[in-house]
Amino acid sequence: MSEPLPIAVLVSGTGTNLQALLDTVHGREARIAAVASSVEGAPALARAQARGVPTRVFARADYAGRAARDEALADWLGERGARLVVLAGYMELLGEPFLARFPGAVINVHPSLLPAFPGLGAIEQALAYGVKVFGVTVHFVDAGVDSGPVILQRAVELPDAREPGEVLAALRALEHELLARAVALFARGALRADPQNPRRTLIEADG
Repeated sequence: MSEPLPIAVLVSGTGTNLQALLDTVHGREARIAAVASSVEGAPALARAQARGVPTRVFARADYAGRAARDEALADWLGERGARLVVLAGYMELLGEPFLARFPGAVINVHPSLLPAFPGLGAIEQALAYGVKVFGVTVHFVDAGVDSGPVILQRAVELPDAREPGEVLAALRALEHELLARAVALFARGALRADPQNPRRTLIEADG
């Protein structure tokens, strides 16, 4: 069996998606080698520290600008040996120089069926639009806003949903499952770009 793929997880909040990765792929297909937060004291950091995972805070206010923050972040992740960067509730944009440091190896989980409702407040956007089907997308990150190639998606019908909290609660388990599966697929080398559609990712093997 091959060695687990060293990955980094970027967080900003409570860290439930991080916890799902710690409980599923960590020590199996992947090894979480670093957790970085944009927010000092984010609960996600305690989750990582409880499992002995190195953590560090990269608050934008501590740097001259986003580019300087991204460079320091990329340097630290590189020192930890990360070969995949997972955005798990990370509430900051990453510039092209950062993405170039990890080409084709940055993924994000988003609480909508992209390309619908990209960016911040996706659930609120969907509710305002009046949709009755919500969902989760895991995708590769590119220089756009939630515009990279889709890896996995799943929908759920919530025809009576009115509040963001109830939608988020319904999507949480989907986020956890799909993000962990995407990391495992990446670690196995099972993801390939679709030559006929650059917005789609092919799954060559899943098992």
